[in-house]
Formats: sequence, C-alpha cells, structure tokens
Amino acid sequence: MKWKKWLNIALVSTFALSAAGCGAPASQQGGTDAKSGADSKPAPAAATGTTSSTGGKLTGELEVQYFVGGYGDAWWKEMIGEFQKKYPDLKIKESAGAKINDQMKPRWIQGNPPDFVYIDGAGANARQMVKDDQLMDITDWVKDAKNADGEKILDLLISKPEEYVAGKNHTLPLVFGSWGTFYDKAMFTKNNWEEPKDFAGFLAVADKIKASGTSPYIHTGVYPYYIAGGLLDSATVSANKDDASILKKVAALEPGIFKSEPVMKALDKIVQLRDKGFIDAGSVSLNHTDSQSLWLQHKAAFIPNGLWLENEMKKDIPQGFDFGFVPSIAQDKGGKYVAIPYTSTIAVAKKAKNPEAAKAFIQFLFTKQHAVRWAELTGALMNVKADLESSKASNVVKSAMKYYNSSNTVVAPEVVLPADVEKARNDAIVALTTGKITPAEWADRMEKAAEKARGSK
Repeated sequence: MKWKKWLNIALVSTFALSAAGCGAPASQQGGTDAKSGADSKPAPAAATGTTSSTGGKLTGELEVQYFVGGYGDAWWKEMIGEFQKKYPDLKIKESAGAKINDQMKPRWIQGNPPDFVYIDGAGANARQMVKDDQLMDITDWVKDAKNADGEKILDLLISKPEEYVAGKNHTLPLVFGSWGTFYDKAMFTKNNWEEPKDFAGFLAVADKIKASGTSPYIHTGVYPYYIAGGLLDSATVSANKDDASILKKVAALEPGIFKSEPVMKALDKIVQLRDKGFIDAGSVSLNHTDSQSLWLQHKAAFIPNGLWLENEMKKDIPQGFDFGFVPSIAQDKGGKYVAIPYTSTIAVAKKAKNPEAAKAFIQFLFTKQHAVRWAELTGALMNVKADLESSKASNVVKSAMKYYNSSNTVVAPEVVLPADVEKARNDAIVALTTGKITPAEWADRMEKAAEKARGSK
C-alpha cells in the first residue's frame, strides 16, 4: 500500500512520492489484445524490422528490470513481447518481481546492472541512485528523442523529468498520479450538491453538507501527507498566482519560504475548514484505510487522496458509488486547477552493456497507444498526454486525464523533502488541524526544521 512505500523511502536520504503498490491488482488485468480507441494505432511500419528509431540495428542482450507491485506485470510483459517482435535479433531478459529491488541490489553495487530499470517499490530510490552515480545522464539524448510514432517524448509528458542534479536528466517519469479531492457523484446528485470549482464553492457546499448531518471533509491524521498533497501544496500554488515554482523553493528549503505569503495563505484555508467544523473530528486518529472506509460509507463527503484510491478500496466500494475527482479545491474564483503529482521513473544504467537498446525501448514505450494500454491494464495513468475516452480505463482515470490535458490545470513539480523535515511538516499539520498551534507557529516549526536540515548537509 502507498503508506508503506512512503515509510520505506523515509528510511533513506529523501522522502519522495511515488505510486508503488497502489495500482490495480493482477486480478484486474486484462488480456494482451490491442484495444480500440482514439489513440490506439497499428504498430509502426518498422515493427517487422531490426533497426532502432535512430537507424541502428539492435542485437545482443537487453536486460530489463522492473518492480511488480499493485500495477502487476501484464503491461510490461505485453510491451516486452511487442518490442521483441519488432527487434527479433535482440535477446531480451526480464528481471522482475515483488522483491526485485533487493535481489538486484548486489549487482548494482558491483557494477553489473541491467540495461533498463523501472524505479519503483520498496528499496528503490531514484535520487539515491543518481547520488551513487548508477544512472546514465540522458540530458542531451532526451532533448530530441522521439517515440516510435515520431513524436518528441518531452512534448508528450504530463510531468517533466526531475533534475536531481541541476540541469541534468537521469530519469524519465513513466507513471503519473496526482493528489486531489474525491467525492461520490451519486451522493451529490441525490442531495443536489454541486462539485466545487474553487474554494468559495467548496465552502458553500460544505455548509450544506454539514447542515445535512454529514461531515464535509475527512482525512488520515495518522499519515498527514495525504492532506499535504491533497490540499496544502495545491493551495500554496494557487496563492502564488498559479506559479508552481514556489514548490521548488519549498523542496530546496529556501530560508523564509515557510513564512512566505503564499504558504501562510494556504495554511489559512486549512484553518478556515477547521474553525468552521468542516474537518471530521475523528480524522486525527485515522489511518488511510479507516478514513477511506468511513468516506465510502458516506460518513464524510470529501476526502483528500491519491489516484490509487479506487483500486485500493475496490473490495469495499458500495453498489452505486460513483467516484468523482477534482485535482484541487483551494483556488480562488477564476484560478486554475492545480495537480500535485507523484511519479515512478525509468532510467538507463550508467554501466549498461546495451544502452542503445535501452534507449530504443524507452522510445518504444512512450507512445499514446501504450499509455492507453497502461490505463486499461493497471487502472492508473502513464505519464503521457493521451485521450482515454474510448478506452476501457476507469472513469476516475478518464476524469483525471481530462484535467491534465487541459490548459486550465497547472501540473506542479513534486515536493521532495528530507525525511526529518517531512516528519516535522506532518507533525505540524496534525497540530494545526486540531487547533493546537497557529499558522505562525506552524511556520516557526518548519523554519527550524529546515535550518537544521541545511546545517546537516
């Protein structure tokens, strides 16, 4: 589950968001036939050849390492099978499984890694791999790299590559998810409640919900990063006039950033929800599944969460429940939606024995057609702007993709904080939502934690 991965990552040098373990279980996966849809296309003409998109012949062995978690392995096996047909002179070896990261660790340390790696699951950390000089610098290559359909890969991405080293790219985000606010469309239709399009609309409908005897908003107080990703971070971007660069300053722990006007305005919106009694009082003691279960039972109308929610709770979803999703609720009237992402990445090993084949595999994967298949087979989103309307993807995924394809949505960078600072933020959020501290005291705590972290570098 998502929270377990976060705890695993907290044990290393950074606290990074990713989607491990929260995709569709293997039982949800379909077959390998190509589905129809707006972005489903026949294989490119070169499918029967033996040359890469750069014109070189692919021979030798290509070793692909990928973690198998909640997303299963059906998509990977389908992609590898199709790639093998396209390049019959290439021998492809799969190194995969739920414990593959631990199993392969000795080889990475010894300098004998696979060629291609999908960085996800417990024991995987892209930032640490870059720090350990294990991944290839693909900055120059990816600038002009085109996929199998002749489209520039960087132009297709929802979330751009993170620069673990300034000005350098070592990874590409393959899986894209975002935090947001969920509700039951059926419940809202029955009660004539309107989906909020901005913070004023949220407060208005929350008043109606509270008057009906239902808690407007519930979250997991045991894991406060849910409300941070689902509300605080997007509220900060909105308060910064939709300029998401402020989150890079937060991640960089710039002195004074936690006392900046946008952050204080974002905190004030949480305080408004708290003081109006919109936040369920029981939230502080709930873990993720407990809060989600209560929400599914209509004990509360809204919940901040990630796109894995539907799959994670699939066994407990009541009949007639209709998942609704909005990326953000804290924007002022006329402001854009803000998507706070989490990603899982792919990379080429610095000591890859067949780097050309690994790069060609990346070009093969990053197509709209394969993004549709990812959505259909995993119930999640691939980091490619694609039309999912004619696909067999879930309604939640289709709804989310509409936002990410829209010019009215700002896709923010990931907030990656050192583990100690992240813990300080989690503790401060709980204290703020329960009225134990003020926004100013929250900011004081965070500045002290940031100063300590800067001093330990």
